[in-house]
Amino acid sequence: MENAQQRRAEKLWTADFILITFASFFLFFGFQMLLPTLPVYMQDLGGDNTAVGLIIGIFTIFALVARPIVGAVMGDSKKGWLMTGLLLCFVIISGYHWTTSVALLLLARCVHGVGWGVVTVTSGTLAADVIPAARRGEGIGYFGLASTLAMALAPAIGLAILNGSWQMPGVIFVAAASTVLSFLCTLGVKRKRNNKDVHTANVEGPQAKPSFRSQLFEPKALFPSLLALLIGIVYGGIVSFITLFGKEANIGNVGLFFTLNAVCLLIVRLISGRLFDRKGHVWVILPGSMLMAVSLIVLSYTDSQTMLAISAILFGFGFGAVQPSLQAWILNRVEPAQRGPANATFYSMFDLGIGGGAMILGPLAEATSYAAMYRYSFLVIVLFCIVYVSYMWRRNKSSLK
Repeated sequence: MENAQQRRAEKLWTADFILITFASFFLFFGFQMLLPTLPVYMQDLGGDNTAVGLIIGIFTIFALVARPIVGAVMGDSKKGWLMTGLLLCFVIISGYHWTTSVALLLLARCVHGVGWGVVTVTSGTLAADVIPAARRGEGIGYFGLASTLAMALAPAIGLAILNGSWQMPGVIFVAAASTVLSFLCTLGVKRKRNNKDVHTANVEGPQAKPSFRSQLFEPKALFPSLLALLIGIVYGGIVSFITLFGKEANIGNVGLFFTLNAVCLLIVRLISGRLFDRKGHVWVILPGSMLMAVSLIVLSYTDSQTMLAISAILFGFGFGAVQPSLQAWILNRVEPAQRGPANATFYSMFDLGIGGGAMILGPLAEATSYAAMYRYSFLVIVLFCIVYVSYMWRRNKSSLK
């Protein structure tokens, strides 16, 4: 009863929460616009598929390096670090207009990756600070929907601008303007960290400063995180090359893939979480991975908008079930105090998969075709299923002894 009364007394939709949620939407909107358009821009500059893969790969690697460093040094200055990261992202996005060579574009992506690492590690923690402790799970859920909505809208809009009269300068302008709006929303956030909102573990006495290693790696999260790396490879191949695949297959409006994928991802998350809680991760991860596998086969043979839509729907439902279930599985395996490092391990491995996938699959597409590349990506999902089933079989066999 007391917890219920506390939840009602704690207001979630404060001005600060609304502002930080809109800041997240505008941040991800600008970022998602560039995902399907920069590979085309790279090709226009003379880059091959290896260079296209590096657009995502080196960006992800630099973001991956920046996150734990910022997490270790930011302390209570989350807003300041977030605004600094947003300013850096704005400068680099605006500077894409003057990247007239492959080398300059790749250099800009390195710096942009650092900025992205800063803003992603600080925006979520700032959001957690402005959300009442009693409603943190609910608040983080709403906060996360902002990035999902941006994912649904931005890629298609970016491609429409790229194919219109504004072309790439228009994409850069809108992405930069969206980043400015994120900066202005963040500027309006007034609340500083309230110690009463901190997890109760913090009031049990002085806490030792976590080691740098502990912010990077949690051993109990390793196996699900390795699975996340595998699906990250597949996801990296899709976000890096789906636009160029559309050109190869003579399919217009590949932005439809991103939109349908994001909508299905949002829908399945409302269902898969409950199934996970009631039946366990096997009932979610296996069917979801199978949907992803079928999606990749359909995508590799796609030659029409209809087939593209079917592939997007299948992938959205599959990926939307598997990715959060792996994260929830990790969180169930560790103590509450280790959830931060466990999340860090999960996201580091997933991001490494995205970056590595883009860099590995790019040369593969160069040597074969984009369609063949997606068929090879299907084998990554097969490997995912073999590793997962083998692990569960060994675990169940040992529990019977």
